[in-house]
Amino acid sequence: MSGKTVSSSGCETLVVIVLGALAAACVPQGAVVEKSPQGATPASASSAPPAAPPAGAAATPAPPPPPPPPPPPPILPLDQAVGNAARAVFTNAPVSDAAVTAVVIDPLIDGMTGYASRTTQSIQDQISVIVKKDFPKYAVQRITPESLKQNPRVLIGTFTAVNEQMKTTGEREAYRFCLVLIDLKSGKVIAKSVVRVRIEDADATPTAAFGDSPVWTDDPSVQAYIATCQGSKVGDPIKPEYFEALLAAALVSEADDAYNEGRYAEALDLFTTARKTPAGDQLRVYNGLYLSLTKLGRADQASAAFRDLVDYGLRKKRLAVKFLFRPGSVRFITDSKFSNSYSMWLQQIAAQAVASQACLQVTGHTSPTGPAAMNDSLSLLRAEYVQSRLEGDEPPLKKRTVATGVGSRENLIGTGRDDASDMLDRRVELKPIEPCS
Repeated sequence: MSGKTVSSSGCETLVVIVLGALAAACVPQGAVVEKSPQGATPASASSAPPAAPPAGAAATPAPPPPPPPPPPPPILPLDQAVGNAARAVFTNAPVSDAAVTAVVIDPLIDGMTGYASRTTQSIQDQISVIVKKDFPKYAVQRITPESLKQNPRVLIGTFTAVNEQMKTTGEREAYRFCLVLIDLKSGKVIAKSVVRVRIEDADATPTAAFGDSPVWTDDPSVQAYIATCQGSKVGDPIKPEYFEALLAAALVSEADDAYNEGRYAEALDLFTTARKTPAGDQLRVYNGLYLSLTKLGRADQASAAFRDLVDYGLRKKRLAVKFLFRPGSVRFITDSKFSNSYSMWLQQIAAQAVASQACLQVTGHTSPTGPAAMNDSLSLLRAEYVQSRLEGDEPPLKKRTVATGVGSRENLIGTGRDDASDMLDRRVELKPIEPCS
């Protein structure tokens, strides 16, 4: 089934925002806010139904079309946008009966990749300062298994590069910052705000735990987090997939902190514990186990952990691998922190593909830098190079792979910075083809 094609596809993320009525004095400039819904006045029980129109009467005119959606919020400097969003959320959340209400921050993430970055970390620090200064009835705590036992309010947020239509395609012009407060006691979303941030103000470089991760794929636990933030409105119930993964999320957050700070043995213990939870079958856990074992010098165990990563990706029908190429070349970079492991990665991918009797589509991607036609050609050539390496490791794959290139049309980051912040845009993806013929 060997072949070479160039294909294109795209995806859009549609975020539906329901606007609550809000007094002008309570809305920080540039923030789109949702308030807790107020009870509607019920209709009188004695009200008679409307009378039927007499025979021969003219048909009721069609209702007017719905009003156009509101314009997107203005693009603001990072600090101003974050301050507006945080103050709007905490001002409009229902008042708790407790003297002090615990709130934990489930680490903020990129709304496409699920990665934490330098900017999302700085936003969390800024929000903590704002809450301590302006909202003393709240006590910000780290998310841990112990803090979750208090049924606290949980703050989540996504930070996503978007174009002028607020979509994650084409040229990105700003970051959309969605901030949501949920209440574990009531099981509902209780406040929400959306702002836009100047794209030049953000540093999307991933934290060490995410930047070092060799593999990416769609992770249901991360998608549930993103949907809870972007796809919810005030009053909605918490998505059960997000709620059920909170214990694992707390352990992963602690493990990520340990890894970022160089405490690799502790990180390994925490990732191992997270794997044993009901929601432990997730990408962040498998990446963390592999990275921790690699840092501890346990090569054989790390190789087995990478095999688990490959198996997870093939089960999810998408395995994006961070192979770094020389600029304008189809050869791997030889001096990166990843490159010494490339041969092992390829061997494990090839072996797992043969063991699962999978046919693979190998797809190359590039950043948007440079002419589109050149990027299409380069992405195909890089896919063909990876294809040849896989077939060299496992000759039975020679009739079961096809190479394609999509240039920059499926960028996940889309900023075109060509640095560590958008490394994932220069990935090679492997997807099982069904049926395999």
